[in-house]
Amino acid sequence: MAFSFLTQELAIDLGTANTVIFQNDQITLDEPSIVAIDNNTGKCVALGQKAKLMHERVNPGVKTIRPLRDGVIADFNAAEMMIRGFIKQVNSKHKSLFTPNLKMVVGIPSGSTEVEIRAVRDSSEHAGGRDVYLIYEPMAAALGIGLDVEAPKGNMVVDIGGGTTEIAVISLGGIVQQDSIRVAGDVFTSDIQLYLRQQHNIKVGEITAEKVKIAVGAVIPQLEDSEPEPFTVRGPNLMTAHPVDATISYQEIAHCLDKSIAKIEASILHVLEQTPPELYSDIVENGIFLSGGGALLRGLAKRFTDKVNIPFHVAEDPLRAVARGTCIALKNTDNYSFLMR
Repeated sequence: MAFSFLTQELAIDLGTANTVIFQNDQITLDEPSIVAIDNNTGKCVALGQKAKLMHERVNPGVKTIRPLRDGVIADFNAAEMMIRGFIKQVNSKHKSLFTPNLKMVVGIPSGSTEVEIRAVRDSSEHAGGRDVYLIYEPMAAALGIGLDVEAPKGNMVVDIGGGTTEIAVISLGGIVQQDSIRVAGDVFTSDIQLYLRQQHNIKVGEITAEKVKIAVGAVIPQLEDSEPEPFTVRGPNLMTAHPVDATISYQEIAHCLDKSIAKIEASILHVLEQTPPELYSDIVENGIFLSGGGALLRGLAKRFTDKVNIPFHVAEDPLRAVARGTCIALKNTDNYSFLMR
């Protein structure tokens, strides 16, 4: 193909919490999905990590926006700014006289409505995408984990992201049964904020709650292997506004996340109930695969296995499974029937 060097291929995992871009099988960008915008001019001041440092710390002249909420675009303008800015960052590494034709594959939640799908497509096209393909996230996660999605066998994937938990049974290159619930990383973070407020009288921001989740996040009160050290949180007392410290153990977090995790369990059981029996037996044989940042919560696979009686496996590098799968789809855009144009 003439001028093929002018076509640039990007695989984008547009997540509620993080955006990951792959190019030529390499991660070229992995940044938080957040933009800082100047209120007076409406221009973008910072993106990604820089904007995250400003989050909840800015003056009235600047606002930080997370363009994606619950896995879908909530702020169209900010999303477009963010995608464009990220693509620009990737391109700044390659000097070229011409603007390359962008071919991209973008991951979207499986429960997206037509309007939400349209928003992702329009944002990508406005940001310079010439050929835009969309792929459902559970499908991308299955590809990224290394499952053969086109085989006449049933595979089940649970992808716990920042905004949504996607549960899907995949066979013959299609999604047979799926459920997408809005209980995921962001909900866990706000559960922790609420818990600290009610039990310890401490007010903490999103970023601190996120740190607690990473440091001592667990979902069972008795971990078998290495137990994380308790984490000390510092913040203002709700009554007196004096600074106080609280030491949080993983058992407390397991207790505080219990209700949210139970919702995910109920959803997994619901999808299994609807699954055709032949595929069900394949799933029992292969186990169920966990991906997404939520899969990193300690004890999650064990809790699910005990609840559902089917073995659960955490994918290796679960955080990037969707991005890796999107990258595999990008190389095979002509062969995969499940890609949407």
